[in-house]
Amino acid sequence: MIVSWKHQYTYAVIALWNEEAVKDGYKELTVQSMTDIILSNPYFDKDNTFVLLESDQVKGFACGCTGDDLPLGDVAGYITCIVLSDGYQTDENYQKLLGALEDHFKALGKKQSDVLFFNPMQLPWYIPNTDKHEHNNAPGVPIESKLYKFLLRQGYVERAVECAMYLSLDTFEVPDDIRAKQDKAAASGYTVELFDSDQHVGVEEMLTGFNNPLWQREISRYTSEGVPVVIAAQQGRVVGFAGPVIRQDNGRGYFSGIGVHSDHEGYGLGSILFFKLCEAFKNIGTEYMSLYTGISNPAIGIYKKARFNTVKQFSIMRREL
Repeated sequence: MIVSWKHQYTYAVIALWNEEAVKDGYKELTVQSMTDIILSNPYFDKDNTFVLLESDQVKGFACGCTGDDLPLGDVAGYITCIVLSDGYQTDENYQKLLGALEDHFKALGKKQSDVLFFNPMQLPWYIPNTDKHEHNNAPGVPIESKLYKFLLRQGYVERAVECAMYLSLDTFEVPDDIRAKQDKAAASGYTVELFDSDQHVGVEEMLTGFNNPLWQREISRYTSEGVPVVIAAQQGRVVGFAGPVIRQDNGRGYFSGIGVHSDHEGYGLGSILFFKLCEAFKNIGTEYMSLYTGISNPAIGIYKKARFNTVKQFSIMRREL
């Protein structure tokens, strides 16, 4: 039987998650983390959150979210998770939970169901073969998971594959060829350094050119609040960024991304920005970095040059409703 969310299911869902979702690499849940990630999230909707019951015992959990102010939010509903207990991981049970999510999306007028990184309910996961180093968000469905295979069978289309990449910073150094590239860019009038509001202008104009709502929101806020961000500038006008430079409590370097305005490509600024970002993280005692990028994104070459390794892959998926 599928029922809508009630708080009485919290402890049983946490137990289910910590038994099954962790097998796909997700971080364990506690009452506090479930509250922070899902239950107190501004986009939480009890009518978009479902439990599969068998003899009054929780055997499955599914959560989705919607919001017209989210990217694609006017047409898309987001699937956050679908988890089933061992012995209940059948297509029939997956379909019951998926169908409940999709029916609610359609009732709200949504035209598609998506699994992608714009989901505001961010599920952390562990980097394989590390001492519980973690990434703050799963950008899609783990491609080795049963849910991935089920969604494919249900007609979900794989729109992209995201590579999760990882680097331990203990031995990181900026190589000589990157420093030479920085000197060459400087000869063309470019500087790469930490943003300083007394010296640099044009952050908003640069960000608008990327058409990335996350970058526009986060990088604008960080630079205005004085949080360190590595930038590339020409005569004081910002033309690229990498950052922010934030060491999380778990030792991970948190950053939103890296970008260079199209008018200033061809000077190696992307590579310089990223290596200077890694250096800035190491300088503040950051233990490791993790990121995800599209498998066909040219920037993956920069990450590999910095000795990042792909540790996991996630699928971005969609079905028209």
